[in-house]
Amino acid sequence: MEEYESIILVQPEVFVYKIPPRTTNRSYRANDWNLENPDWTGRLRLVSKGNRCVVKLEDKMSGALFAQAPIEDYPGVAVEPVSDSSRYFVLQIKDDNGRSAFIGCGYADRSQAFDLQVSLQDFFKRVKKEQEIAQEKEAPKPALDLGFKEGETIKINMKITKKDGSEGSGRTKPKSTTGGILPPPPGGGSKLPPPPGGLGVSREATPTSSPTHAPNPAAAPSNPNPPSSGSNSGWVQF
Repeated sequence: MEEYESIILVQPEVFVYKIPPRTTNRSYRANDWNLENPDWTGRLRLVSKGNRCVVKLEDKMSGALFAQAPIEDYPGVAVEPVSDSSRYFVLQIKDDNGRSAFIGCGYADRSQAFDLQVSLQDFFKRVKKEQEIAQEKEAPKPALDLGFKEGETIKINMKITKKDGSEGSGRTKPKSTTGGILPPPPGGGSKLPPPPGGLGVSREATPTSSPTHAPNPAAAPSNPNPPSSGSNSGWVQF
């Protein structure tokens, strides 16, 4: 699959300086350059192609390539800051034959140098993340065992919603058989009617009854002809 070139950052003006070769291990200093008279002025484009990143210095008007610097890592040798300013840095440029040289670059505004640093950091963070994801996909993963071990149990608490909207547990409560009130008999508890004329009903004196109100057995008329059992068979004798 063909890779396409993607533009990460475009800066319309950048200054380029010829710098003397470094003879010691100390860092580069921008004050050692002729900052008032840059050797070249143009635009800077930061482009990416796959996992590669390149800084291109081009003419402002025609877009002709002046120099390019492949960036393999950041921070690294390809882009090195100077020790006395945040607006200037050293860039390692390379041609198609593999020859390399170091040039000084800088901006009139400090924010442009900051934008270049952030763009390089974000690009290489993304590349590193993609490489980690690719390695995780290739690495074999242990099989996930979700089965129960010997002796393991599981407990589930379930809530059952009834038709009236109330919630109840999964267990049904046994109905209580004690402590309830029996319903009344049908018909509202009707009473048997008394026998006609009070036949066969006698009152006995109780210890608490008054002697004057006690019934006189002699005064009670005798009934020589008691009612036959056939005529009053539907009445109850009290």
